[in-house]
Amino acid sequence: MSQPEQLIPAEEVSKEVEFPLSFDEWEQKAASLMQAGGYGYASSGAGKGETAKRNEEAFGKWAIVPRMLSDVSNADMSVSLFGRTYKRPFLLAPIGMQKLAHPEGELASVRAAAALGIPFVLSTVASHSIEQVAAAAPTGSKWFQLYWSNNEDVSFSMAERAENAGYEAIVVTVDTIRTGFRETDIRNQFSPLAKGLGKANYESDPAFMNALKSHDEEAIVTSMLENMQTLSLHWNHIAKLKERTNLPVLLKGILHPEDAKRALEYGVDGLVVSNHGGRQLDGTIASIDALPAIAEAVQKRVPVLFDSGIRRGTDVIKALALGADAVLIGRPFLYGLAAHGQQGIEKVIENFTRETEISLSLCGIANLSQLGMLKMVRDSFGQF
Repeated sequence: MSQPEQLIPAEEVSKEVEFPLSFDEWEQKAASLMQAGGYGYASSGAGKGETAKRNEEAFGKWAIVPRMLSDVSNADMSVSLFGRTYKRPFLLAPIGMQKLAHPEGELASVRAAAALGIPFVLSTVASHSIEQVAAAAPTGSKWFQLYWSNNEDVSFSMAERAENAGYEAIVVTVDTIRTGFRETDIRNQFSPLAKGLGKANYESDPAFMNALKSHDEEAIVTSMLENMQTLSLHWNHIAKLKERTNLPVLLKGILHPEDAKRALEYGVDGLVVSNHGGRQLDGTIASIDALPAIAEAVQKRVPVLFDSGIRRGTDVIKALALGADAVLIGRPFLYGLAAHGQQGIEKVIENFTRETEISLSLCGIANLSQLGMLKMVRDSFGQF
């Protein structure tokens, strides 16, 4: 006699999670889950948002001229950076205080990056410390983004901590000597830094803490905010950092080709073309429009990475074709984190990977080394 069929209660039946697809859909989902202040902080730009808007719109003014009848059967999107090879040309950009998006914050993000085999760039103003993030993904590729401190001993200490914890590069952000004029945050009366949400790396830093007279939270936050006002930041500070670390040093926030050339003179190991996602100086050039001149100035002597405005796979191709060696993905992964934690980030990057790979093959490109044969025109009516 056969055994009666065991019925599984309906509430125990697992259903596949329905993930958003486009950037706008991910943002809508994130907005519905994040608190208003946190979402406003993450989504807005400086001033009236001219730069942030331009970053996205500028991609539409660059058009791809695809090639036909190429053998694209052996696709390869791998890139090599500082002695390591990654199967995707993506990095997770440095975004501070990721607990604003999800309770696990950077811990979920670094685990996602490790699972995807791409570098995770940790912000100085993270919700978790350098060491905590390293422990969360011990085999993952991690870089550290450094906001210079008025107490330069703090900067050197954080760089040393990152090196000791297994991070592979230092990314010095040079466009944030002070916080931009962010109207959304002013209207919302929301400052996550003032609330202490970005103090993890400071309160765990011996150089920072030793300089304090009091170790209460108010003193820590006040000193952190004072240290981040670095109006005196200069090329000489970069030279000092180069003397104090064995890691590659990249500069993030470069938009002018003359700054790119000067960076090479100071021995900088790489550049990130970026306008901080439009969050610092409003009215600046779109990052994608600044990229070709910087790539021309550098002439492949150091890696040139791209940041600000990447929203889909075709944006990735345009940035790579215009001279980038890899791209940093920011808000898209943050919205994935807000919507579905680590799984959401992985889904966002998988979508990027799929669209980039499909689009590359339709361009007649099998591997990224062939991008030099891909023509780009300034708009859809351009000549070539």
